[in-house]
Amino acid sequence: MKGKILLVVGLGIGYVLGTRAGRERYEEIKKAASALWNDPRLQRQVDHAEAFVKDKAPDVVEFISDGAKKVVAQVSGSAGRATATKPAARKPAANTSKTPTAK
Repeated sequence: MKGKILLVVGLGIGYVLGTRAGRERYEEIKKAASALWNDPRLQRQVDHAEAFVKDKAPDVVEFISDGAKKVVAQVSGSAGRATATKPAARKPAANTSKTPTAK
């Protein structure tokens, strides 16, 4: 249902913006859109949607915050493991060349 409404709204906007029918047709469309927007049934649905968003917003913020904390912990944890598993610094190899060293 939501997809159909968005499609109709998108088509209406596209028509209004792309039309060459003139100012009269534009005013007719604008009047019809205004009447639709001010319809009490539509406004009731808008109010329900606003209430739903206001109700769910804290949950969404918490969910995103928890997700961000997990990502930070994973990144920090993987960086810590990378330094912990680094090989120890190498000692210089003993001189194994065949040339005699000066004494």
